[in-house]
Amino acid sequence: MQHLKEKTKKTKPKVTMVQAFKTIIWPRRKLVFIGLILIVIRSLSGLVLPWQSKVLLDEVVPSKDYSQLYSLIIIVLLAILIQAVTSFLLTKILAIQAQFLISELRAQVQKKVLSLPISFFDNTKSGALVSRIMTDVEGVRNLIGTGLVQLVGGTFTAIVSLVILIKLNAWMTLFVFIPLSIFGIIALKAFKYIRPIFRKRGEINAEVKGRLTETLAGVRVIKAFNAEPQENIIFEKGVDKLFQNVKKSMTATALMTSSSTFLIGVATTGIMGIGGYYMMQDLMTTGDFLFFTLLLGFMIAPIIQMSNIGSQLTEALAGLDRTEELMNMTAESEDPNRTVLLNDIKGELEFKEVSFAYEEGKEVLHNISFKAPSGSVIALVGSSGSGKSTIAGLSATFLNPESGKVTIDNQDLSQVNLSSYRQHLGVVLQDEFLFEGTIRENIMFPRPEATETELLNAVKAAYVNEFTDRFEDGLDTLIGERGVKLSGGQRQRLAIARAILANPKIIILDEATSNLDTESEALIQKSLAQLVKDRTTIVIAHRLSTIRKANQILVIEDGRIAERGTHDELIAKNGRYYDLYTYQAKI
Repeated sequence: MQHLKEKTKKTKPKVTMVQAFKTIIWPRRKLVFIGLILIVIRSLSGLVLPWQSKVLLDEVVPSKDYSQLYSLIIIVLLAILIQAVTSFLLTKILAIQAQFLISELRAQVQKKVLSLPISFFDNTKSGALVSRIMTDVEGVRNLIGTGLVQLVGGTFTAIVSLVILIKLNAWMTLFVFIPLSIFGIIALKAFKYIRPIFRKRGEINAEVKGRLTETLAGVRVIKAFNAEPQENIIFEKGVDKLFQNVKKSMTATALMTSSSTFLIGVATTGIMGIGGYYMMQDLMTTGDFLFFTLLLGFMIAPIIQMSNIGSQLTEALAGLDRTEELMNMTAESEDPNRTVLLNDIKGELEFKEVSFAYEEGKEVLHNISFKAPSGSVIALVGSSGSGKSTIAGLSATFLNPESGKVTIDNQDLSQVNLSSYRQHLGVVLQDEFLFEGTIRENIMFPRPEATETELLNAVKAAYVNEFTDRFEDGLDTLIGERGVKLSGGQRQRLAIARAILANPKIIILDEATSNLDTESEALIQKSLAQLVKDRTTIVIAHRLSTIRKANQILVIEDGRIAERGTHDELIAKNGRYYDLYTYQAKI
């Protein structure tokens, strides 16, 4: 079942540091290299203070050399200034570049998401997708930003400090190295444990945000049914699940922190004892001991910092895992069979023995066949759940047939490039989606480049001006999220004006008059007559009075065409259509 599976999902990827280096770091190697140079300069300038402290105690103070004291102070101040400047440049160059990369990645992920088939969105919460687009990519700032550079720079500082420490006193250095090695082993095991937790956190976060988005969108329904308590319970369960995940990662991080505190404490205590012994034996000067102690801090601090950066990099890779999972999905346009480009079409749509199922083994359409000649109006009627909207979805290429084929001008739609087909397509849905903004922006959505004359013609054709003329701001009136400030009829007329402006060859009307009162419906019928003129139209309608002039009416029952013909022909048959029509007439 190609339409159901779409082969969008592949094996969950696990992004390695090597992959991240090739795709994210290497293309920006010049900036990273500059960052490494800056952090080396910063690290070396940081070593000036402990070195000059030794000089102060062992040379300047005993000799009371004031000129050397002044020189020492100037050297230390210059070193501090260099540290401050390099820190600023690191932020300016790398941190800002990292934020730019995040914005680029968000744009790429959003572009990829919009390219996925409708079936993907049917099975994924919009709030979850928002989380994946906005949150999962944020971790890359630790790859291209100061995080990775600090990791490398910290390693450099630790190695330089280690070399100097060995030269100062090899035995004291060896004593320190043992607890640090133990800490390194603990940290590596902790990172391995934390990464799947971070990955799971992203999933939970997406679930919670998805539910929250739904709650806020459906607040009127929630309040209408007094359902606030149950929504509160659902959200509390979600945030508790998130808390439990955070608790696990914090426990692992706390274990690393506590281990480092204990082991470094042991090392420091040992250094005090060993250093005290060497000084009492005159094997080490006070300046040497201070120099060793300060250098020890320079070696240990990056190691502790590296454990924190390691957690950040682990979180970043977990987020990239989920991002890579999305990016590996197959877009609609990547179907190798869709190679036919449509420059212009007549608009003859035909279904040939089409069957379809949303779930394997449960067909909702059975061998549907009909032809919609160019410029004709084909009406679909029948009881709810009979398959009318599925036929509309297949006509719009939102769905793909399980068997049989749908053709446009005798060209199999499964072989047609979707973009080249949909540029000739217009859709007006039962619950039409409007974007937050003005009436003008919503009508011009399919053609932002349309002229004012074209816009006004569409407005008049759909009788939108009938209500916008009463608004103080006219077409520039803000309509709120999903058009909540407009009535159902006004939203529907706005949607029809949008379709008229798009000027498509094929129109799909799904219950386009269902939300209208009698007066609005009368206006819409006039605008629909203008809309469908010379265009192939598939119209779904429960109000059978709206489709009397259709060229062909298909009565759909249980996924099959039960009857077909014009209004008069079907009334004369005295069958299912006759029953539906006379029933509505009585109402």
